[in-house]
Amino acid sequence: MRARRPQGRHRRAEDQATYREVIAIREFRALWYGQGLSLIGDQLAQVALAVLVYDRTRSPLATAAVYALTYLPSIVGGPLLAGLADRFARRGVMLTCDLIRAVLVGAMAVPGMPFWALCALVFLVVLLSAPFSAARAALLPEVLEGDRYVIGSALQNMTNQAVQMLGFAAGGAAIATMGPYRALALDAATFLGSALILISGVRRRPAANRDSTKPSMWSMTMAGARLVFGSRQLRTLILFAWLCGFYILPEGIAVPYAAKLATGTLPVPVITGLLMAAMPTGTVVGAFLFSRFVGPERRMRLMGWMAMLSCAPLAVTALRPPLAVVLAAWVLSGIGGAYQLAANAAFVQHVPAERRAQAFGLAQSGLMAVQGIGILIGGFAAERLGPEPVVAVAGVAGVICAAVLALIWTESRERVPAAA
Repeated sequence: MRARRPQGRHRRAEDQATYREVIAIREFRALWYGQGLSLIGDQLAQVALAVLVYDRTRSPLATAAVYALTYLPSIVGGPLLAGLADRFARRGVMLTCDLIRAVLVGAMAVPGMPFWALCALVFLVVLLSAPFSAARAALLPEVLEGDRYVIGSALQNMTNQAVQMLGFAAGGAAIATMGPYRALALDAATFLGSALILISGVRRRPAANRDSTKPSMWSMTMAGARLVFGSRQLRTLILFAWLCGFYILPEGIAVPYAAKLATGTLPVPVITGLLMAAMPTGTVVGAFLFSRFVGPERRMRLMGWMAMLSCAPLAVTALRPPLAVVLAAWVLSGIGGAYQLAANAAFVQHVPAERRAQAFGLAQSGLMAVQGIGILIGGFAAERLGPEPVVAVAGVAGVICAAVLALIWTESRERVPAAA
């Protein structure tokens, strides 16, 4: 086993990896399987929680408020807690988070849990996802090097989108059979399963940051912000990631858009499902094509163009086209979103290993914030202007921002050889 490892380490950065060789790596399989298991459980839990809260309160506002709690902790607590994955061993951080979340979700599955306690438990469970996700994101480049990292990220991204596409429908059917409390208990079991996979499949590593002074979490957060926003390249890359606020916006107003497109043959719920599945479908296709058939260096050159593609098709909605055209445009937008693979790989290359978790935590928190803010703005505007012009404006604004970032990125890449 050890004799093979140096070959991977001496792989040239421009060499293109394959899915087969990435899946053959045991530690990646453990991270991948654990992610898939947790995602399935989380999909069940989201549907179960919505059903449980609505059955308990009969209040759409209360149901929406509990759903909003799944965004707030990552935005507020993510930058503060992500640094724990740099200070402590990343495998240990992931195991601790999995075990605590299993206990918390298990408590949510207790019948008769008061509503306020349920909200508090939801907040804590989502809060712990910040250091877990930061640890996993920072650990992946240590498991996969060079282009293997891009292929591994593509596999994880496709898994995430595929579970989103299938999870809600399957989750609804499962909850109708087993009930919300058993579904939450099953989610708690998935966290335990993820912990067992990590113990058996991921080897121990020391903490990345061995600074004996142990700075406070606030100091680490500020240092991470200075690292990311003090570097022109890292600042550009994180803004590339946050462009998703433009092309995620349509999903937030899919229901009113579906009402505009509804016909006698297709009711609103069916059209809503088609619209919400369109971008994840495109993302899966784009991630596979971009990682499998485009070489590493070419991905960097195409990143700006792909970012513009993620937003440009949305402009067609200004013409109020039929459903088939809208679906095609949203799938194409999802394909363009594959540029995130290149941005992610470049981000990893430019962040020191001992600061990686903090940087990823900051990026992830911003990602959640721009998605939530984008959806809120889109809903507010769609209520007054209608969904079609709002989606079109988001597309045009996204193209302009992507074009500016592409110019900045190209200029910064051209300066590097000159400086060397």
